[in-house]
Amino acid sequence: MTTFPTAPDVRATPEGILWEPSGRWVRGRTGEVTVVDSRHPLLVWEPGVPVPLYAFPREDVREDLLRPAKNPRTGTHTGSRIFYDLDVDGDVLENAAWTFPADDLAGHVAFEWFRRVGRGLDHWYEEAEEIFVHPRDPHKRVDAIPSGRHVRVEIDGVLVADTHRPVLLFETGLPTRYYIPREDVRLDLLEATDHSTGCPYKGTAAYWSWRGEGDATDVPPNVVWSYPEPLPAVGAVKDLLAFYNEAVDITVDGTRIERPVTPFTRTLSDKSPT
Repeated sequence: MTTFPTAPDVRATPEGILWEPSGRWVRGRTGEVTVVDSRHPLLVWEPGVPVPLYAFPREDVREDLLRPAKNPRTGTHTGSRIFYDLDVDGDVLENAAWTFPADDLAGHVAFEWFRRVGRGLDHWYEEAEEIFVHPRDPHKRVDAIPSGRHVRVEIDGVLVADTHRPVLLFETGLPTRYYIPREDVRLDLLEATDHSTGCPYKGTAAYWSWRGEGDATDVPPNVVWSYPEPLPAVGAVKDLLAFYNEAVDITVDGTRIERPVTPFTRTLSDKSPT
């Protein structure tokens, strides 16, 4: 009989790695070639890294496609023992896979995700659904809830959005995001960009930059985003616009919300959010 993990199944290695068995069927591909197909993956959290990755039993991996790395990326992935290049019909992906030093993870191979680090496998699936950037964390919730709150957004003192019908998105570890109908946003003050990001919980986002009044040099690019085709779990945010709380002034029911400090704060200050 198959048993599925619960919270107490999270374990720690002497190296500080957290891991737990996952009940999800996971597949990874490069192009049209399936490199890993597993019903017994492990979720792994490396020290200091907020999102998990998967490690797979060797028998679920196309080891015939792996070669010892010519230029191993030493010092990455918590003291990894061995790095592998992936060779698919002569197309070599360097350092696409590795093993961890932890005895608990012996016999398992982990892979890079292209949309997370710019190299590695480019298509990933949990069950029948494609996922992006990194595995979904079973200990994290993302809830999109329609609301009647009064939300106002200002940039450099200019009112950009004003609505009584936002959708509030609550995501573990991040501030509440306020998604606003386009009809309630001054789109004439925004300019669409070619920037996009992927999220395993929400989908692929499109972005806008500020082009309105005030000192535009103080406003980071890509400060507004929307999900034109969100994943079903957050379908309520479809085509609505959200603003980085970290870079704009948001007032909710008459109370100004303090700008939060998040993992995005630094990238926004660098004016290159991801």
